Amino acid sequence: MQVTETSNEGLRREFSIVVPKEDIDGRMNARLVEVGGTVSVPGFRPGKVPMPVLKQRYGQAVRGEILEQTIQDTIQRAMEEQDLRPAMEPKIDLVTFEDGVDLEYKLTVEVIPEIAPIDFGTIELERLSVEIPDEDVDQSIERLAEQQKTFAVEEGRAAASGDQVVMNFVGKIDGEAFDGGSADGMELELGSGRFIPGFEDQLIGTKAGDKKEVNVTFPDDYQAENLKSKSAAFDVEITEVKTPAAVEINEEFATSMGAENLDGLKTMVREQIGNEYTQVSRGRLKRDLLDQLSEQADFDVPPTMLDEEFDSIWKQLEEAKENDKLDEDDKGKSDDELRERYREIAARRIRLGLLLSEIGRVNNLTVSQDDLNRAMAEQAQRFPGQEAMVMQYYQENPQAMQELQAPIFEEKIIDYILELAKVTDKKVSTEELLADPEGEATADKKGKTKKAKKKKAAKGKAKAKGK
Repeated sequence: MQVTETSNEGLRREFSIVVPKEDIDGRMNARLVEVGGTVSVPGFRPGKVPMPVLKQRYGQAVRGEILEQTIQDTIQRAMEEQDLRPAMEPKIDLVTFEDGVDLEYKLTVEVIPEIAPIDFGTIELERLSVEIPDEDVDQSIERLAEQQKTFAVEEGRAAASGDQVVMNFVGKIDGEAFDGGSADGMELELGSGRFIPGFEDQLIGTKAGDKKEVNVTFPDDYQAENLKSKSAAFDVEITEVKTPAAVEINEEFATSMGAENLDGLKTMVREQIGNEYTQVSRGRLKRDLLDQLSEQADFDVPPTMLDEEFDSIWKQLEEAKENDKLDEDDKGKSDDELRERYREIAARRIRLGLLLSEIGRVNNLTVSQDDLNRAMAEQAQRFPGQEAMVMQYYQENPQAMQELQAPIFEEKIIDYILELAKVTDKKVSTEELLADPEGEATADKKGKTKKAKKKKAAKGKAKAKGK
């Protein structure tokens, strides 16, 4: 095999690769011998089919197979010889591949840049923690009690906000009933916001036995495409009006929640809140770490990788424009200004992802099968009764497995760095912990970073991947 570098610009490399025809012929003959031992050809015993017959019958198919295998093998050898790591799938341009001549093709590849190591001991971080106030625990228990409240029928009562009505209804658009717009015995707590805006308000004051036409307009962002912005009339019959009965917070309530007593329930709730705050603290710590890593990540990014990440972001930005959901700080900016801003964000995401990947690779961090099994089990638990199907889905879908593996790999990298960084603990108030200061850089679960904004920004698909 002859490898000749024909272009070297930035992170893009081009090579001319020539594989001698003798190598191709040798691969062809060896594969045809394998085929001859398995196929049945009339007039010949298995394994005794002459080579000319095998070439005539199977030569074309085998030649395509050999071409693919040879290109894969030679690309890997070329990358190893050149000490390069591809950032993206290489581009292949076939020059010659004919009987009796050498195989020649042009290889264009973008490579992962050289990434300087970081002294993690120089990174200084604060891990925030809070003392959980008793009132937070009490409020959480009150919310639990609110969720457990019951409703009792009150004869002759006019429904008020907070009451529950039981109703039958038929929804119509332009006088015609539509799919999903009818129900019998539906329970609805007035003021809960479960139904279309305006629906519940019109039932205030109704009594059992009342029939009422409720007129509403479906929101512009309603989930059913065929109902968006449509005006509808609902023929509603109220069958019962029920008043709420508050649940008393006592020992009996505590045991109904799975605790031994009221003090035990408070302990359970405190632990749950603590776990939630720990996750928030972890998120802020990770955010700060990623910000510092990003500042030290000073290297070029592969152009095609950047283009793909930016295109993903821009597509979502265009969708936000169309749906009038553009962030306030993006409104009024020209497309050129937005392109410049989000291309910088795309570059930052990729740079950080490559850095994390390199840290994982250099330090031999891996995702074990046990890690994946736990993650699959967690996903399966979200679909009761379909656990086996979920597990099978991941086992048979490599892309889904990669999407499951990527955040686990990243968290292992984060944990590794935190063990070496200077992390100090700081007690703060709940308000301070939950605050998200404007302008603070944020990172999502896959290591993407961007400027925090008052509203949710468009996200791309960059992931930290092990190379």
